[in-house]
Amino acid sequence: MYNVITICVCGASTMGSGIAQVAAQAGFNTIQFDVNTAMIEKSKAGIEKSLQFLVEKQKISSEEKSDIFSRILFTSDIKNCVADLCIEAIIENKSAKITLFNDLALINSQQTIFATNTSSISVGTIAEGVANPAMVVGLHFFNPATIMKLVEVVQAEKTDAIVVETMVAICKQMNKVPVVCKDAPGFIVNRVARHYYLESMKLVELNLANIENVDAIMEASGFKMGPFKLMDLIGMDINFGVSHIVWEALGKPERLTPSIVQQQKVEAGELGRKTGKGFYKY
Repeated sequence: MYNVITICVCGASTMGSGIAQVAAQAGFNTIQFDVNTAMIEKSKAGIEKSLQFLVEKQKISSEEKSDIFSRILFTSDIKNCVADLCIEAIIENKSAKITLFNDLALINSQQTIFATNTSSISVGTIAEGVANPAMVVGLHFFNPATIMKLVEVVQAEKTDAIVVETMVAICKQMNKVPVVCKDAPGFIVNRVARHYYLESMKLVELNLANIENVDAIMEASGFKMGPFKLMDLIGMDINFGVSHIVWEALGKPERLTPSIVQQQKVEAGELGRKTGKGFYKY
């Protein structure tokens, strides 16, 4: 396996910050990078608050909190992003991800692994645009990354088998449950989950049920969170974008047609928790 001591997480959004915290808690030297200095400051404050919450819940000691926090370098200078593993958690745009990986490749070694946290873009198509596609792998965390155990380790056609083996080991060190899957539209979770979201919105669109009742019945059936609450948490724009990518990649089957209900929310800027309003108000 490849020796991973330092992990660089690119993107300081909620997901990126969560992954950075998980990496530091697992004992890795961690770099949290974002070109936006305001996002870096927000990430820094968010991680500190999250760790303090763990102290108050007696999950970690104050000393452990200090040690974890000290392992994270917060930076907006890409020249500081020298690591054994670079995980991107930026916008869901193939070109942006390829550009980032190629920029990182200029300052890193041939042994550096480049992992994409994409939820739906083909890992293989990203790898095709990168100088060393064998070192590109999918590492799909779920929100919130500090709590959700599952991580999809996505193996593209040219991904080195040792890279996959290394990612599985790292996930376990992070106390996550890695599931290796092949590169396919939506991977496993997002492909299966389309129906959870789409059928729920279809019920509302046809006026057969309301949002609150759908969420209540699904939660009563054993789901930790109803589909509408979950879409608000994920972000309407992200969820709608994933639906489009999966739908188009599979040849636009009618059963996976993106919902007009969600499209209207996106167009209105009602993206969920992050904007204060989605299917619910916050």
